[in-house]
Amino acid sequence: MPNLTTLDAGFLQLEDADHNISLAIGGLAVIDGPAPEFGELSATVGQRCLTNPRSTQILQTHPLDLTAPNWVDDPSFELSHHIRRTGLPQPGDDAALHATIATIMERRLDRARPLWECWVIEGLADERWALLLKVHHALADGISAAHLLTGICDQHDVESFASSIAAAQHTSDPLNPPKPGLNPIAWLSDSARFSLNAGKSALRAAAGAAEIVADLLRPGPESPLNGPLGDLRRYSSAVVPLEEVEQICRSFDVTINDVALSAVADSYRSGLLRRGQQPRADSLRTLVPVSVRPPGAMDAAGNRVSLMLPYLPVDVADPLQRLRVVHERLQTAKGSGQRQAGSIFVRATNLLPFALTAWTVRLLARLPQRSIVTVVTNVPGPRQRVTLMGRQVVRLLPIPPIAADFRTGIAIFSYADEISFGLLVDFDAAPDVDELAAGVRSGVDRLAAPAPPSPRPGHQGRPSSPA
Repeated sequence: MPNLTTLDAGFLQLEDADHNISLAIGGLAVIDGPAPEFGELSATVGQRCLTNPRSTQILQTHPLDLTAPNWVDDPSFELSHHIRRTGLPQPGDDAALHATIATIMERRLDRARPLWECWVIEGLADERWALLLKVHHALADGISAAHLLTGICDQHDVESFASSIAAAQHTSDPLNPPKPGLNPIAWLSDSARFSLNAGKSALRAAAGAAEIVADLLRPGPESPLNGPLGDLRRYSSAVVPLEEVEQICRSFDVTINDVALSAVADSYRSGLLRRGQQPRADSLRTLVPVSVRPPGAMDAAGNRVSLMLPYLPVDVADPLQRLRVVHERLQTAKGSGQRQAGSIFVRATNLLPFALTAWTVRLLARLPQRSIVTVVTNVPGPRQRVTLMGRQVVRLLPIPPIAADFRTGIAIFSYADEISFGLLVDFDAAPDVDELAAGVRSGVDRLAAPAPPSPRPGHQGRPSSPA
């Protein structure tokens, strides 16, 4: 059975370093009711979940971490351990749903069993119900988890926004040599071009690695938004129309990711002011995961991500100026080699003895960090609306993890004609989670207000770059 990569296993070690964290990620589908009979629903959802081989496998660890954990079949697998049922207190509003999501996500997955759960949540307002899929981050990143969630739905070939991500638009890897052809002149030309590109990529990656190290060693200002975590969570969400965001993109020639991160910065700026802290240029260094999944691997298990570490401009008061700064900083980060450096580093660690990387990660995970304040991840979802057992999925909400002294985390999910923001926070450190979610929504509104009402002919704005 396959071994975990260093990155996948790192999420286990990060979880081991703090008994208060659960490194599971999740997605919630809100579905028009009435809900099917639970036995029928459980059988259908179970059958679809079992198409993934990881759904019936557990992790086998090895003494002294001499080799990486590997997946083995669970001899005592029982589907009823993984498909569960709960109900909301009436009136079944968003507050009740959010509280239930937080309660489910704050509890760790049992490593003696396959690392996933599927919760049927009944009693939502307007005769609706919900399905929450929870998987460990060692098993999946945002894109593969989204694929698992949509795989439970009736449509198995629905087009995804994943085709817009940068990694999916490139068919070659500048760090891997091209396959030699039969024409010797073409072979020499390809080899020379590869050597030149590899040299440029190596220099860019080295510069990006230096930036990442410098960023991690540079502590930020004291902030109530990072520090030790408790064992309880709060969750909230915000939803904005995709057309509204695309209108902003067309008007100001920016990406969907630019707009989303600008709205997040708007909300965090307000949050800092509520806490009596003056926003500074270095107040909100943000970990932004970046997908490096190649075409054809969007449904592969495991993590295929790198990272960027931009400062979100919470010190900028004007919304349009903030959007321009976000765009410029992301463009700079993309060109700096941070993404390439992160990807190369992850690949390189797979060549080292696993015991060395495992104990290094455990040691670093136990050290306090004050450089990065939050994580914001953008996950592509289905371009068309989907159904589950013939019932329409009216909304999809993402659920990020928090760890490593990040007291807040935001996941962004695109589905059909809307974009959802899911916020998971430490219970005691961020009691204003609903205000943070509302701040994201109002941040988009403030950008949309000055935007021209009609698109420029032939201009569709730039694609997003979700991770």
